[in-house]
Amino acid sequence: MPRFLLKNLTDKISISFQNTDLLRQALIHASYANESKPSVIADSSNERLEFLGDAVLELVISCILFEMYPNFTEGDLTRARAILVCEASLAKVAQKLELGKHLKLGRGEESSGGRNKPAILADALEALIGAIYLDAGLTATEQFIKTQFADLLYNVKDFSVTWRDYKTLLQELVQRDGTSQATYELIHEFGPDHDKIFEVGVSINGFLTGSGTGKSKKDAEQNAAREALEMLNKK
Repeated sequence: MPRFLLKNLTDKISISFQNTDLLRQALIHASYANESKPSVIADSSNERLEFLGDAVLELVISCILFEMYPNFTEGDLTRARAILVCEASLAKVAQKLELGKHLKLGRGEESSGGRNKPAILADALEALIGAIYLDAGLTATEQFIKTQFADLLYNVKDFSVTWRDYKTLLQELVQRDGTSQATYELIHEFGPDHDKIFEVGVSINGFLTGSGTGKSKKDAEQNAAREALEMLNKK
């Protein structure tokens, strides 16, 4: 990648890398690494940095939320964190930093609009966080996250529709490893026809993880997903 592009990115994030190889690696998508000769990409793709950045981001966001919102319950903190580290939020931050134009992509991803795909942008941001952590340490990484996630951190206190969309949050959580799946099943319904109550269970890979009730199946599913999220985040 040309030096001027790296300089543009480091200026935007206000971080000067001691080891620019870490920054370069954070911007290499697996599709590019797979199409390149080993001698060209010695350190392969950004996947290892993404793994590290994911863990660092979750820790830092948890600490920031704990300090910012002393009145939040454990459930509030769990849901707030889930919103902040979900793919949509990460992609939004990545777009603000224009990470897409700095990525190295394979020909297939390039032609299919990979620079604008939320999943690729979210992964790249996590890889960048991992690179910052290795290069500059936890304090610098925390400052970067506080700055780049500032709007999301302050707005998360508003209990908007996003907070109540527990099914989406659960789906994103269980699909992180690419193998898990959440399924919903009506367990019971009771009450007169004009005032029915529905009970729904949600299972992760066949194991019942949460259940909830509501005056509609949709509400019951949301409540089941909420309970499942709380159970999974206690593990």
